[in-house]
Amino acid sequence: MRLLSVIEFLGHFHPLLVHLPLGILLIALLLQWMSRKSKYVSLIPAIPVILLAGSCTAFASCITGYLLSISDDYDKSLVSWHMWMGIGVALVSLMLYAKEKNPAFAINKKMLSLGLLVLLMITGHLGGSLTHGSDYLTKPFKQIFNTDSIVNTTIKPISNVQESVVYTDIVTPILQTRCYSCHNANKQKGGLRMDEISLLMKGGKDGKIIMPGNAGESELMKRLLLPTDNEHHMPPKEKPQLTESQISLLHWWISYNADAQKKAKEFAQTDKEKYLLTALQTAPAVHNERTDIPATPVARADEKIIEQLKDRNILILPVAQNTNYLQANFVSDSMVDKKDLQLLVQLKQQLIWLKLHNTNTNDEALAAIGQLINLTRLDLSNTFITDKAISLLANITNLQYLNLSGTKITEAAVASLKKLPQLQSMYLYNTALSSKDKATIKQIFTKTTIDTGGYLVPFLKEDTTLVKEVTKKK
Repeated sequence: MRLLSVIEFLGHFHPLLVHLPLGILLIALLLQWMSRKSKYVSLIPAIPVILLAGSCTAFASCITGYLLSISDDYDKSLVSWHMWMGIGVALVSLMLYAKEKNPAFAINKKMLSLGLLVLLMITGHLGGSLTHGSDYLTKPFKQIFNTDSIVNTTIKPISNVQESVVYTDIVTPILQTRCYSCHNANKQKGGLRMDEISLLMKGGKDGKIIMPGNAGESELMKRLLLPTDNEHHMPPKEKPQLTESQISLLHWWISYNADAQKKAKEFAQTDKEKYLLTALQTAPAVHNERTDIPATPVARADEKIIEQLKDRNILILPVAQNTNYLQANFVSDSMVDKKDLQLLVQLKQQLIWLKLHNTNTNDEALAAIGQLINLTRLDLSNTFITDKAISLLANITNLQYLNLSGTKITEAAVASLKKLPQLQSMYLYNTALSSKDKATIKQIFTKTTIDTGGYLVPFLKEDTTLVKEVTKKK
């Protein structure tokens, strides 16, 4: 085990070393070409020294590259070609050095120089293919001319989401834009490929990552929900992260057996899933700046308080990279007690997102929640709150997102929140509000997007209508 760790450690020097011979040897070739002119003859003595330096770093790159190839997961064929081309660079550069030191060496100098240039280009291209994918050079052109939809990094809207195949049209684009870069045909981190359903279900070195019908025990979901600074969190924190909606859709798909053939309409859907699916029918909005994360810096939260909350199965995560603002999610614990709330209140400066969806949260808890004055997002959907204490939320003047779906609140309670100055979105489906109440609420909150559910999937001309003959009873 220690030997493997040492090999892996040394192999990780390859990305650091590999650029040295490329640069050094290209400089040597440039000086060779320039020294052909009389005014640059003085450069000739420097050429052997530069070639020797390039040759040495090329051999070092070959060694560390080999160690990296046996300690990580890449396409074996591509690695083999890259390795032999790299060895070729090292050997040819050494021969060219020998020719510079001894002009009588029986080999053509021009052929060596040209061969070295070709080998450098091929080796660099193969290395780029291993790291960034085989289409890393052509990808920008494909995006410009839209010749290959696979290279698009944005997810296209779905015209009729209920008729779409969940795996093909919903799950695949998410994995494609967030996971394929490390888990594809050329590169398989952890021995895992995700670009084919059979390989995705097979898993990697550590076993299966998807347990059909059990999203909570699926390694994929566990990794996605880990704190971004955790070494096992996926995707790595320096790469684009999945949105909360995307994670919810993956959770939904896995919960219903991760079926690769069924359409969305064949899956059971709560109001939440219906909303998320309907949102896929429109192109995602482009935001230049997040408004639900304060621009004013805040001091780092007390680590002891965070650890206590984590010990109580409460998920505490940074809301973004390079910020001390936090989010709290009770996804793993549906029971909220006074101790939980007391700990949250101690984080009131840093806590800006709070999700209590599907918990036992009631009116008594609102007194503590109302003290979380920096909250910008609050999800109380499917909890036990009523009209009794809802007005306490009016103290959270920074609130921009509020989800009250699945509660027993009425029009009067919602109207008491009309003075929230920054409220942008409020979700009220499956509440005690009548159609008349909903209309009233929309008149009161003129600057807020009110979502009351009741979505209708549009009927498109491509849809098929099956007409059956009516058989008269005898």
